[in-house]
Amino acid sequence: MRYTKRAVIATACAFALIPAGVAVAGDGPAPKAPKSATPKSTVPTEAGNPASAKARVAGVCADAYQVGKTAYIDRAGAHIASVKQFYSKKCNENYGYLWVWDSFRKTNKEYDVSVAVYSYSQDDFFGGRAWLNNSGQEYWSEGADTVKDCTAAVGSLRRAGDPLAGEAASQKMC
Repeated sequence: MRYTKRAVIATACAFALIPAGVAVAGDGPAPKAPKSATPKSTVPTEAGNPASAKARVAGVCADAYQVGKTAYIDRAGAHIASVKQFYSKKCNENYGYLWVWDSFRKTNKEYDVSVAVYSYSQDDFFGGRAWLNNSGQEYWSEGADTVKDCTAAVGSLRRAGDPLAGEAASQKMC
């Protein structure tokens, strides 16, 4: 009986180590909505809030959530912006998101920003938007019809006076 228990435990552990599948942009359940009756906040956040005013202007669907890992734009060895990709199951679209960090904004009054969704499958950018001589913090691309493609959010941030922009691409999602 003692050996049977060990065999069952060893088999269960072996099955736990077998990968369940491949992650695909939009695969898996969307994060659960809070059960409270209070309306969703419209405050922009570093994590990305699809209900914010700038997200609504860009046409981001309210059910959008982050897919893949965040990327960072660095300058002089420090993070100055975050780049994330979002997915909406309801609208069947991907979005790029860029958040400028407070530490950069405090010392830079104007900068150029761009954000889009890059399709590895089509070798092209979609939903791209750009802002010149801006001082904002939250930037959304328009929706990209790239859900069936391998994609990443891409963003750039160029401080006034710098010859080149810092760039980053979020995790590639297929």
